[in-house]
Amino acid sequence: MSKPIIVCEQIGKCYRLGEQQQIKPLYNHSFTMREAVTKSISSGLRFLRGETEARRQATMFLALRNVSFEVKRGEVVGLIGRNGAGKSTLLKIFSRIVEPTEGLARFRGRVASLLEVGTGFHPELTGRENIYLNGAILGMRNAEINRKLDEIVAFSEIEKFLDTPVKRYSSGMYVRLAFAVAAHLEPEILIVDEVLAVGDQAFQQKCLGKMRDISTGQGRTILFVSHNMGALAQLCERAVLLDQGQVKSIGPVRDVIQTYLKSSLGHDAAQARFPADKAKPCQFVSAEFLHDDGSPGAEFGCDEPVTIRLCFEVRESRPGTVVTFHIQNLEGVRVLFSDICDSNPSITNRLGPGFHMFEINIPGGLLAPTTYALTISSAIHSTDLIDEHEACCEFTLREVSNRLPSPGRSRPGVLGVRLPWELRHSHTGDALGSSSQFAS
Repeated sequence: MSKPIIVCEQIGKCYRLGEQQQIKPLYNHSFTMREAVTKSISSGLRFLRGETEARRQATMFLALRNVSFEVKRGEVVGLIGRNGAGKSTLLKIFSRIVEPTEGLARFRGRVASLLEVGTGFHPELTGRENIYLNGAILGMRNAEINRKLDEIVAFSEIEKFLDTPVKRYSSGMYVRLAFAVAAHLEPEILIVDEVLAVGDQAFQQKCLGKMRDISTGQGRTILFVSHNMGALAQLCERAVLLDQGQVKSIGPVRDVIQTYLKSSLGHDAAQARFPADKAKPCQFVSAEFLHDDGSPGAEFGCDEPVTIRLCFEVRESRPGTVVTFHIQNLEGVRVLFSDICDSNPSITNRLGPGFHMFEINIPGGLLAPTTYALTISSAIHSTDLIDEHEACCEFTLREVSNRLPSPGRSRPGVLGVRLPWELRHSHTGDALGSSSQFAS
């Protein structure tokens, strides 16, 4: 049996709040006189302030604790977790940007990281020059880069701007070139963070297809972080769920996604209340599901309409404010999306200061019987995210027993719409002959 290509052993990372991290040099280095004096003065000031060990411990923040797992060669593994769960810290350790406080991460192969827009790019260099720079950083020879150059340029779709300094690129162009370089220069391990969300929908699908190709066809390993559960379920075989810096679950991706979405819900799954954040110009106050009679609930018959009620507070009016929601099943597939422009496109310019309540009705019989989670968000012109709550509450559709196609059998699929079947012609008698028997 081949050895795992990534081994993560008891990794922990601790930060001290309010203090800059001291980066260790890669070579032996003695402190300068200035550094020694500064350190001595800082220590003296802490002593004069009476800083105790207990107070020092109170300022420590554990971003990661006892994180352990292995990844086999050729696997595509998703990293899942809420914001602040420790995903980015772990990827920075894997990419050798920061060192772990404790534990060890071992790799058997070259690592290429795509953690944020423009990682590893020099803004003054052109796109072409940055391709060669990134290739050299990844340990590629000039001949290897020359061989892949045309493929990289074609995939990135920025041929017209290849000899333009990348400081003039848009964020989307940055991502196109950065992903094209990372995917085509043949690292054994590719680490991709949520950065792909910057690209447009067509390019995101193109990237997912490329990652699938390089994992299945070329046997390379991918670590993929995304809040798009559908993309994770489509691409990954296994997933690791991080919660407050610790591994909460490891296993098949669909099982881990269900665990994650369930853990995001509060005690009352049918409704959610959100604390006020005065720093936001607008935010959600609450979200809940209602029955046809107006009573809240988390369980509905599959033929029963479901009403979503959203309470939204505007503190500072911003033209172009869009409120959206999407519903996904527990496999992470987004089955329904809507925003306030669906019924009135001009409403985005008329949301004045105050509280606004929206009610959206999902017709009965539209969705298949299963459990669904609600994600709500607001943004300026659909790009500047202001407020978001992922999987904040859920509802379950139950199959009505007297409508089952056969005893104990539920309707498969995402939609539950019953389509009309009209019997136009029947033939009885011997075995069917030619199709002319059914001719009108």
